Amino acid sequence: MRHNVFVCPGRMASRKAGVITSLLVTLVVLASIGGGGYWAWQRSQESGVRTDLIVDMVSRGAFDHIVLEQGELESSSNVDITCQVRARSGGQGTPILWVVDEGTSVKEGDKLVELDDSALKTALRDKRIVVIGAEAQVAAAEAAVEQAKIARQEYLEGLFETEERAIQSEMAIAEQELRKAQLALQSSERLVARGLVKSLQLEADQFAVANSRNQLEAASNRLRVLQNLTRQKMLVQFDSAIDSAEASLAAALGSLEEEQTDLKDIQKQIELCTIYAPTAGIVIHANEYSSRGGNAEVVIAPGTIVRERQTIIRLPDPKRMQVRAKVNESRITLIESGMPAKIRVDAVNNMELLGRVIKVNRYAEPGSWFSTTIKEYATIIEIIDPPPSIRTGMTAEVQIFVEQIPNSLQVPIQAIYEHGGKTFSLVKKGDNSFETREVRIGATNEKQATILDGVNENEQVVLNLRQNLSLVDLPDLQPTENTLLAKLVADSGSAAEAAAAGESATSGPREAIAPRGPGGEAGPGGRPRGPGAGPRGPGAGGTTGGGRPANGTQSQSDNSSTDLPKPEGSTAQVKSRSDLYLERIAAERKNGQSGE
Repeated sequence: MRHNVFVCPGRMASRKAGVITSLLVTLVVLASIGGGGYWAWQRSQESGVRTDLIVDMVSRGAFDHIVLEQGELESSSNVDITCQVRARSGGQGTPILWVVDEGTSVKEGDKLVELDDSALKTALRDKRIVVIGAEAQVAAAEAAVEQAKIARQEYLEGLFETEERAIQSEMAIAEQELRKAQLALQSSERLVARGLVKSLQLEADQFAVANSRNQLEAASNRLRVLQNLTRQKMLVQFDSAIDSAEASLAAALGSLEEEQTDLKDIQKQIELCTIYAPTAGIVIHANEYSSRGGNAEVVIAPGTIVRERQTIIRLPDPKRMQVRAKVNESRITLIESGMPAKIRVDAVNNMELLGRVIKVNRYAEPGSWFSTTIKEYATIIEIIDPPPSIRTGMTAEVQIFVEQIPNSLQVPIQAIYEHGGKTFSLVKKGDNSFETREVRIGATNEKQATILDGVNENEQVVLNLRQNLSLVDLPDLQPTENTLLAKLVADSGSAAEAAAAGESATSGPREAIAPRGPGGEAGPGGRPRGPGAGPRGPGAGGTTGGGRPANGTQSQSDNSSTDLPKPEGSTAQVKSRSDLYLERIAAERKNGQSGE
């Protein structure tokens, strides 16, 4: 069904008039705002007041020279749970079957790790068989020793005595026969003298006597040989057999003892496959990290193969906590043992703790593959009265108080500008004019710089100096202001190049080395290089920290500008930048000649 809608022409006209009126009101308001803004800007231009400048007051107060670093919480007293199981022949280690979860609170006697002992149990069975064989060899060797001793005793108490008595019996018979033969001979001699018997009988009796005497002497000789020679010979043989048997027994016993020791060692290794907590504590897995990129090379977990004496778990003492921080080489000389520190732990609601430096390593930490030129030194900060809520491995921010000046004139670091090896500030005067002043700075930190001379308390200095360089009246640089470059030019032996370098240096103001910021320019966070050899600020693209005055020596800068060489740099760096500088001079001269 269709419905026809009728609209009153008068109502439509009034609606259009309202819309037009609203648009006109809006345009009038915008025009008023724009005109007012333009009028205010014009008034500020006419009065000479700069509204784009950020100024701050030169103040006096306590200045803390702080080195700020990040580190990791650890315990100075750890109970290391290591793998005591030796790798079998040809193996790399022992796999982990089970390990307690990291962060678990354990008490003494709780099981921590269970290692794979299957290979050890197989070796145990094989070793038991070997031990049984060694025991059999010992039994055989003992029997051989006993047999050798019995054989010796058998000879002395049996064979020797029997043979000795037999010879002695023969000697007795021979003596009896000799006496009979002698009596018969005596009788024959009497009968022959009477002529009763013939001489043939006498000869027979004489032969019988000689034969009996020979038999007696032979028996006597056999007895002497038996007692003095044969007996000794047989005893030597029997003693040698006994010694040999005893040596075999000793070898068998040694082999058995060695096999039994190996058996006990395997049994002990099997026991060591299950590790229990020697004390109470919080479990920390001893993961090993690569120095190349910080990735974990060894993660303690089931299946991981661990080698002998490798730390698997650490049980830190929560009452003896410390922070291990790595300090850049540019600031390590500022830190000494005993310096106070403030520690902030982000993981525990930004908890702030007190500490002190207890150790500064003399040797740099091993560098990673992508930062081999950066040298960092480990610094240990002891935590005083650590709370139980902090744990090993947490990240902490450490503020080491290097120096404190109780009443120091200071300005924000952004108010310092470096030019030609000197530092300047832009001071706002009472008539809204500005004055460029050379200032001498002392110690600096990541926010403030101490002022030794140049500005007074309560004066106003411009902070956004980089954006308003047109207001800064900087002196022209002279060749003598850079002695290193002048020396290099002089050593080149070219008077023309030296003159060209002087002309270029005096052609107009140029920054020698200025605080660095993003894009090569120092922003508000730029760190000036003053009399103190201070590290650069955030604008330097480097690490933060303060500098301590050191005999006017200027700190190095990471600027890659080729205008001038670094005052404190390596010979290779200075020569390279000098060459580039001279090349630029030659190019300018060439362009000038072509223009003429």
